[in-house]
Amino acid sequence: MVRNNLNVSETALALYTSQPGVSKQIKQLEDELGVQLFERSGRQIIAVTSAGKDIIPVAEKILASTEDIKNLGRQHADPNSGELKLATTHTQARYVLPAIIEAFGEKYPRVKIHLHQGTPEQMATMVDSGEVDFVIATEGLHHYDNLVMLPCSHWNRGVVVKPDHALFKVAQLGSLTLEALASFPLITYVFGFNEQSQLDKAFRSRGLTPDVVLSAADTDVIKTYVRSGLGVGIIAQMAYEPALDGDLKLLDASHLFESSTTHIGMRRQRQLRPFMMDFIHSFAPHLSAELVTQALDTNNQRERNLLFSDIELPKR
Repeated sequence: MVRNNLNVSETALALYTSQPGVSKQIKQLEDELGVQLFERSGRQIIAVTSAGKDIIPVAEKILASTEDIKNLGRQHADPNSGELKLATTHTQARYVLPAIIEAFGEKYPRVKIHLHQGTPEQMATMVDSGEVDFVIATEGLHHYDNLVMLPCSHWNRGVVVKPDHALFKVAQLGSLTLEALASFPLITYVFGFNEQSQLDKAFRSRGLTPDVVLSAADTDVIKTYVRSGLGVGIIAQMAYEPALDGDLKLLDASHLFESSTTHIGMRRQRQLRPFMMDFIHSFAPHLSAELVTQALDTNNQRERNLLFSDIELPKR
């Protein structure tokens, strides 16, 4: 129910059963527990009760552990078949993962890959509940405090403008500055400006208040509105494709903003199948199976960070 926005019909479809069957199972569970998990208005479920907010996360972890047991059984039955479920951002899905997934698919043709996109909060919930195996994310890392987050690579930001834009002419005369950037309407990622982001920190450190006229989760949307003349785009440099984006100019902004780090995250004490380990290594070659296992078995985040202190992460 919770995963389907408290919608009984959507839950029934997801479970391949009927709406009355879902309602009956919920009622039986509430009767067994002796508390009400959901608030109702007539026959409609409208909210999770305080008891439900305490009980449901525990139930989700139990279900996730059950999935681990099933994975162990599948591994012994057929090591090279199964499912790999990922949650990530549009930028990773569009510009980084295609070649990795293609190679992985050739090596493991009987492993089905499911790719989900969402906000950092949504993706963290997906992993914690067992709905997906891994999350690949950069922004909003505070949402993943209860997960094991492994550093994979660094990336820098760039500014995209039309060739006739005044900012391009300013950049040609000298180094691009935050002051110059803040003087134009900006278009960037949905999570580009919050108190945790490198963009927000950079502008605040100079006492600047940028004018963000549009934010989007999709880099291609950002570039589309830059082309329309709405504003200046701030994107991941990896998302600029010269062959497709030749009508735009990319300005290096690595000197304006600190680089960001992409992480791959999963639940603690997770039982990973070999093909899952292989995917992690394909995405981040420095993450060997031994290092991942060691990180998963380390409960202290400070000790876990020490595992990666001598590793120089690649740049994308």
